[in-house]
Amino acid sequence: MLIRTVETFAVAPRWLFVRIETDAGIVGWGEGSLEGNSDIVRTAIEQFAGYLVGRDPSRIEDHWQVLTKGGFYRGGPVFASAVSGIDQALWDIAGKSLGVPVHRLLGGHVRDRIRAYGWVGGDDPNEIGDHIAEQLAVGLTAVKMNASGRMSRLGSAGELDRVVQRVAAAREVLGPDRDVAVDFHGRFTLANARRVAPLLEEFHPFFLEEPVVPENSHLIGDLARATSIPVATGERLYNRQDFLPVLQAGIAVAQPDLSHAGGISEVRRIAAMAEVYDVQLAPHCPLGPIALAACLQVGFATPNFLIQEQSIGIHYNKGAEVLDYVVDTEPLKFVDGNFELLTGPGLGITVDEGAVREADRLGNSWRTPVWRHPDGSFAEW
Repeated sequence: MLIRTVETFAVAPRWLFVRIETDAGIVGWGEGSLEGNSDIVRTAIEQFAGYLVGRDPSRIEDHWQVLTKGGFYRGGPVFASAVSGIDQALWDIAGKSLGVPVHRLLGGHVRDRIRAYGWVGGDDPNEIGDHIAEQLAVGLTAVKMNASGRMSRLGSAGELDRVVQRVAAAREVLGPDRDVAVDFHGRFTLANARRVAPLLEEFHPFFLEEPVVPENSHLIGDLARATSIPVATGERLYNRQDFLPVLQAGIAVAQPDLSHAGGISEVRRIAAMAEVYDVQLAPHCPLGPIALAACLQVGFATPNFLIQEQSIGIHYNKGAEVLDYVVDTEPLKFVDGNFELLTGPGLGITVDEGAVREADRLGNSWRTPVWRHPDGSFAEW
């Protein structure tokens, strides 16, 4: 069996799908979404296709090594996302060719279900309750919320108080037996994060996510040592080498994105390395159904797996929804706030190819907004 074609599809709202077909007629799907940069990743995948076409798709590890280490320039979000989409598609082919789900190829499942969380918006504390109620209505038992919008470099008493009010409102609705994670989204300086974390401890957040921008990951240990709240990061780290310093710094939750961090192959290795540091895996995934299915396949086979992010119904899914691109939505259905074990071959979902091709025809024009502080300096979106 040899790879015959490699195709990409830029689809709404902001995703990039990869389709690899073999001469045996088996098709594998992956997701190389790098939000706001579909055209750039698409070009990288087209370049990698020149190497892949005509080769055995079952040599996943060898292809991963060539694509990540065979060039003089390596790593970074573009190359890593391109490899991620290809890697997922190759694992999908491997599972389909053998008639088994990918988690069987990763050693078999260690759990029968995976807990999921949803994202809630609401800048006003009074809105938090309604947004959380919507998530609870579909059965979820955990949510994640942004700590703030644009945050001053040294937050005012009012800015910090509004963060506390919103988290307090979330805890009031959730009660003591459900969880709220607080996403700093890289919008905080270390000084702001150190100031607000103690104020949140009484509300027992599930974790504090991305308290500093990734280029300041060398500072994250200062926060981890300053608070009892678990610290999480990783959506903008792209390989094991990127994760090692934050693991050593004392984070509690690693959040690699399977569409940015080398796909199934590399995230499995990141998970194993995290286990050495007693760190849990919670993959970042505000993306499409293929990325979600890939995350779940890893989760079912990974002992130190904590919880899965997903973007079904999320506010920025404009023009298309996660389940619009699958033929059967049942495998991605919530059951008591969990995803049940995926049993279908490959990634365990059937992509609606007609819907994907039509969406690609219409295009994907989403771009990351540019935020600025009042003084003109850039703010983290």
